[in-house]
Amino acid sequence: MVVTMKGNAPKFRHEMKYLISRQEKQAMQNRLQGLMERDENGAEAGYTVRSLYFDDYWMSAYEEKLAGTFRRKKYRIRIYNYEDAVIKLECKEKQGNYIHKESASLTREETDSIIAGTYDFLLQRENALCQRFYVECTSGLLRPQVIVDYERDAFVCRHGDVRITFDNDVRSAWLAYAIFDKNLPTYGVLDHQMLIMEVKYTEYLPEIIRRAVSPDAAQLTAASKYTMCLEKKREMTV
Repeated sequence: MVVTMKGNAPKFRHEMKYLISRQEKQAMQNRLQGLMERDENGAEAGYTVRSLYFDDYWMSAYEEKLAGTFRRKKYRIRIYNYEDAVIKLECKEKQGNYIHKESASLTREETDSIIAGTYDFLLQRENALCQRFYVECTSGLLRPQVIVDYERDAFVCRHGDVRITFDNDVRSAWLAYAIFDKNLPTYGVLDHQMLIMEVKYTEYLPEIIRRAVSPDAAQLTAASKYTMCLEKKREMTV
């Protein structure tokens, strides 16, 4: 099943998250290697994902997640391996178990400006996401809240447009929003033996891949890395 919105809005992808152990991950990864390809953007050993999440004055993204609001969204700036070669402003919208991610490229100078609270340049961008983000920052007082780090192993399959990711060592940082500082102090938010697996697909999940992953339904989780990392921040700053 593919969910679409009225007008010219793009399709939403199905998303399922599972909390699994490192041992389960290794077994699944061994099976997937013969069925799926490594994400071309990641090396054989995986890569580091760092996201700076934003929320408004009312902490709407956080509160709506806790309340289980059917339709909600989050804004973030994302980089890889602490580098500035690829910087993305993203808005992830969720409707039930379906997601849609919209993105726009940023330069390092633009990223530094946003973190410093200067947003006017976004109005000069033709990208609709940049313009909406400007409105959210100026009218909704959208501001940086927490940095989320993790190590990702990713696999893709063109049949069904499937992507499976294993996110290890999820960490939280908030003492500074120096997004490019690889030495920024971080704090783990999961038991060392646990990680988050995400299964995403647009059209269908091939049965052979479903069986290769075969997670226990009891492991299905609504885990939000943003929520977990923000709660770690609040726990350690009380």
